[in-house]
Amino acid sequence: MTIEVGQKLPEATFKVLTAEGLADVELKSIVNGRKVVIFALPGAFTPTCHAKHLPGFLARLDEIKAKGVDEVVCIAVNDPFVLDAWGKSQNVNGRIRILSDGNATFSQAIGLTFDGSMAGLGTRSRRYAMIVEDGTVEFLAVEDAPPMMEVSGADNIMDAL
Repeated sequence: MTIEVGQKLPEATFKVLTAEGLADVELKSIVNGRKVVIFALPGAFTPTCHAKHLPGFLARLDEIKAKGVDEVVCIAVNDPFVLDAWGKSQNVNGRIRILSDGNATFSQAIGLTFDGSMAGLGTRSRRYAMIVEDGTVEFLAVEDAPPMMEVSGADNIMDAL
């Protein structure tokens, strides 16, 4: 079942690469008591994700935060090593938190996965964006197909804020 507006996000643990090695990040530490924009994408370095989705949020980050958002988070079903390299290639520099949902555990828990096996990708996250207030989904925009980016981009989030 797909998560809906008005529902609480499930508990989840993500992986990140730090200077000390791999570390866990609990979702509740990011969303509890805060307003957060979360966007997810099928994969780092994939065409739309790399050229449009993440760059769009980077370009509008200051405007999004000016609307009262505490943090912008990107989730992808890639390992934390790939996501670290991708963040460096995109000059993210910690401005957007990039979280690894490497086994698609969170993406499956919220019902937002697709089977990318035809392209050798395995289970991946659908492309979406949400506004979360204190752990509750206030806005959710999900794309119909992986290469599309019509409703989940930074412009649409700005309109929803």
